[in-house]
Amino acid sequence: MADKSATRTARCACGQLRIELRGEPIRTYACACRECQRITGSAFAYRAMFEAGAIVARNGSTLSWHRSEGPGRWIEHVRCPDCGTLVYQQGEALGDRLSVSVGCFGDQAFPAPVMLYFASRKHHWLNLSVPVTG
Repeated sequence: MADKSATRTARCACGQLRIELRGEPIRTYACACRECQRITGSAFAYRAMFEAGAIVARNGSTLSWHRSEGPGRWIEHVRCPDCGTLVYQQGEALGDRLSVSVGCFGDQAFPAPVMLYFASRKHHWLNLSVPVTG
């Protein structure tokens, strides 16, 4: 059984922004939507979803950007103002959850994605052996 009191630290590339989260992620996922491709500058995003209350400490300043995610819905991207790393996201569609960029943990043993969202928009060579949506 996973240790619900264990903590993980996610940090930006320059180290100015750090968040400490308690517990295990609800799920890990990859997303190949066009927005995630643009935001990451890659073919997909790799993220871990946590309960919003999982953040037990935050050090450093942030820069937030809101974008529309469909009719009447928004998503907030929380970045480091110095290096620009997208550390986490929160939004209406996530409810009381937040989505943390897995690369910010620097943990090679982090759980693999269990789902690929917006598979219809993925690059032709991307082949993840996970269930797909959209």
